[in-house]
Amino acid sequence: MSSHSRVRSPRNGREGVAGEKDRRRPGRKAGLPPGTLIPPPGSREGLPPVITILDYDANTFQEKTATTLDECRPFRDTGTVTWINIDGLSDVTLIGQIGKCFGIHPLILESILNTAQRPRMEDLESYIYVNLKMLQYLETGRKVKIEQVGLIIGTNFVISFQEDVGDVFDPVRERIRKDGRIRKFGTDYLAYALIDAIVDNYFIVMESLGEQVELLEEALATNPSREMLLSIHTLKKEMIYLRKSVWPLREVISGLERSDNSLIRDSTRIYLRDVYDHTIQVIDTIETFRDMVSGMIDIYLSGMSMHLNEVMKVLTLIATIFIPLTFIVGIYGMNFDYMPELSHPYGYYGVWAVMILVIATMLIYFRKRQWI
Repeated sequence: MSSHSRVRSPRNGREGVAGEKDRRRPGRKAGLPPGTLIPPPGSREGLPPVITILDYDANTFQEKTATTLDECRPFRDTGTVTWINIDGLSDVTLIGQIGKCFGIHPLILESILNTAQRPRMEDLESYIYVNLKMLQYLETGRKVKIEQVGLIIGTNFVISFQEDVGDVFDPVRERIRKDGRIRKFGTDYLAYALIDAIVDNYFIVMESLGEQVELLEEALATNPSREMLLSIHTLKKEMIYLRKSVWPLREVISGLERSDNSLIRDSTRIYLRDVYDHTIQVIDTIETFRDMVSGMIDIYLSGMSMHLNEVMKVLTLIATIFIPLTFIVGIYGMNFDYMPELSHPYGYYGVWAVMILVIATMLIYFRKRQWI
């Protein structure tokens, strides 16, 4: 799939900003030894993880749901490619057992449970650990859900660890079920397919965010309000968090492409370069949105300043009109005995005529100067 086919321009869309996410701090507690497994904050405590297994080669395929480690153990040393997906990180005992069964270092297991870390890649010769962020746009509430995904790439297996049920891997599963091209390749190509599915979904999320940014920008240009300022600050924070989640991914993919590990075949490196290009496109889009959101602050301040100037201009014109009128009524409000106009039978009407004439003259003058 070429990189050009992934580019989607934002369209005018719905109102709202990217939703607040659970910005969780690292679950590691001070004083504990390295490799201590702690459930991440917000994990589904009390609910067992959901384990799905897809085992295949060019001619065979099987899919099953497992509940215990014993059901996963037979796939450790098979000659086929096995994808074990684990949804839920609350059962640290099971995760520790899986780590022992497949020879995963305790520090890597600790990193898998630390859902607040940045994307990274670790090459441990017998397997490769990849950590990255999966973005999903939730129509309900117009929020962006950010979930950490950990991948263990072994000789004949790929283990994916997810925080919760629900992902963007269904197209990959369908390709495996339908005896697609993916079943003719090894674990490195499967890992590429999973990473590519995550990056592809970034474009969908960016498109939805682009709609929000454009709509908010248009609303600011026509009718800025204090509520919009809060939305701008919220959206700005979201863009910063998205940048932190996506920016390091290009280093991860570049590291996979240039890795000397025999687990990454030369035939897969060209696909990784394609994903790298797509990641750069996503990063550029995020940077563009950040600039647009930062510019919205100036648009808001300019709009509020223009509104204030309009109000002050109206008030100034009103005050300017009443200055000569105040002068006139002030003169005839003085308590002198000898003021001829006071005894004139048409004095009252004459003062009104003068004041109306003054008002009309000033309005005509303001209109010619285009002040009103």
